[in-house]
Amino acid sequence: MKIFFKVLFLILINVSFSNAELLKPNNSISPKEVVSIQLSGLKNNDLAYKDSGIEQTWNFAHPNNKRVTGPLNNFKRMIKSDSYQMMIDHLSHTITEVGSSDKWAQFEVIILDKNKIYHKFNWQVEKYTLEGALRDCWMTTMVSSPIPLGSSI
Repeated sequence: MKIFFKVLFLILINVSFSNAELLKPNNSISPKEVVSIQLSGLKNNDLAYKDSGIEQTWNFAHPNNKRVTGPLNNFKRMIKSDSYQMMIDHLSHTITEVGSSDKWAQFEVIILDKNKIYHKFNWQVEKYTLEGALRDCWMTTMVSSPIPLGSSI
């Protein structure tokens, strides 16, 4: 039954992108699903419209993270920079939880970029605790600089 819900969730992600409607944070989305939504968006960056994947990633950025990265246009420039551009249109990714509590979760993310080079990231999400529409939603607070792991060839 658990596999059924995961497959259903992935189908819903793809349907949402094909309908040009980006997912928004809600308190029923788990920490790992947040990372998966963001990575799926970046993997298919222009699927719904130009940079829709970057915007999907932005939707799940914690407000504290947004204060550091600046507005969406700055975030787009940052993701397209040499530091993070390997995330855009990557070929595949894995997400492994490395630690968690009831307020935070940390993951090791490995991406195979379109040039068939692996990169590792530390990805952290935290539960938003202030009042408002985002209360109890998991959102990304930190993504490390990439650690190149070498070619897949």
